[in-house]
Amino acid sequence: MRKLFVLIVVLGLVFAGVYLAAGFGSGPAIQISKPEKFVGTSTPVEVIVDTPGGQLTALEVAFEQKGTRTVLFTLGAEGSQVERAAGQPDRVTLTRAVGTAQVPGLASGPARIIVTASRPRLYGLRTLRSEQTHDVQVRLERPKVSVLSTHHYINLGGAEMVMYRVSPDDVQSGVTVGNVEYPGFPAKGVRVQGVDIGDPAVRVAFFALTYDQPLNSPIFLFARDEAGNTARGDFDFRTFPKPFKKSRIEISDKLLGRIVPAILAGTTEVKAAGSPIEQFLVINGELRRKNAAKIASFAAKTSPEMLWRGEVFYPFSNTSAEAAFADQRTYLYQGKEVDHQVHLGFDLASFAGTPIVAANRGQVLFAEELGIYGNCVIIDHGMGVQSLYAHLSAIETKPGERVEKGQRIGRSGMTGLAGGDHLHFTMLVNGQMVNPVEWWDAHWIEDRIVRKIKTPQ
Repeated sequence: MRKLFVLIVVLGLVFAGVYLAAGFGSGPAIQISKPEKFVGTSTPVEVIVDTPGGQLTALEVAFEQKGTRTVLFTLGAEGSQVERAAGQPDRVTLTRAVGTAQVPGLASGPARIIVTASRPRLYGLRTLRSEQTHDVQVRLERPKVSVLSTHHYINLGGAEMVMYRVSPDDVQSGVTVGNVEYPGFPAKGVRVQGVDIGDPAVRVAFFALTYDQPLNSPIFLFARDEAGNTARGDFDFRTFPKPFKKSRIEISDKLLGRIVPAILAGTTEVKAAGSPIEQFLVINGELRRKNAAKIASFAAKTSPEMLWRGEVFYPFSNTSAEAAFADQRTYLYQGKEVDHQVHLGFDLASFAGTPIVAANRGQVLFAEELGIYGNCVIIDHGMGVQSLYAHLSAIETKPGERVEKGQRIGRSGMTGLAGGDHLHFTMLVNGQMVNPVEWWDAHWIEDRIVRKIKTPQ
């Protein structure tokens, strides 16, 4: 009996030690990934919980403001479910909404989200608990946006500018054209003919009606804050049709022999196999699309300031146009149609090695080989406006360099997808290619841009 008693005591002490030790483990790891800062009228709350095997004995998400606590989720309640992350057996995710529908009396001001979670330990005999809090700011007031400028006229494939006022200062805003958004920038970044717009609420947005958008595309101002509150502002505008040329281009074996190997040697974006014409179709289609996406990505690097000071862009008047903007091209090989593409720029004829200059003041973002464009330079002029120079035989600038209007940046050539020596030039507005002819027109610059900046309301 004595030995049995001793054994029971020893086992009891061991169990007590294990039981006590189990209580010193860590509870579930909790991450409140959304919202980051703000809560609006309806804002998603996203919670990630890491726990061994994804096992939880309790999980609660609550919202607290001015001492009042509202439970948004409780594990085990009717309709309460969590998601298991695919390929991550230890992870549980939860998404719920918080806003006026979930929190009676929700008011603008500080608040916090509180998440508590418990997991089983020692076969469920003990539980380990964790708590995570996240401070947020409730913002229920919608942003305000209103137009300042007047008379907005936009050609198909062309650009325009609008000035407007928005509040509060930290909201995202700009112009929506169809399903494309164009960001607005603080007007304090404008430097045109001595104009100084001191109102921090005033914004400038350049926008476009791309060549392939309907003339009746909806165009309006937008504003939204991080809490999900939105506002819309309508303004007067008129759109005008623009006829685009159609052309037929015969592809010769001699041209294929010159351009296809050179382009493929200079890119890793595509892998083309087969005959020269089959490789050409990959270049003219897939590589063209990838090049366009890369060009559009430079919009994110634009300066918030207007770097070009409202001067007309260099018109390259010493050259003649070989191809116009949005030329609808049909490609033929051995008399048969093999491809259709749209040419989004101007091809300007030149003598071999003609000096190419910056069309306006700005900063070089890109200066190297780029697929179908060959040796290419992209200059940022600020507020989403950029210019592109392609098929150069030589590049005489580098990324990061500030250039002035008329400053030499390279020489014309026939690199990339070029049939002969010329400059391919185009303008971009937030990554969308637009008709450069407008930017060469002093009257257009004065009426569409300078006039609005000089007469803000």
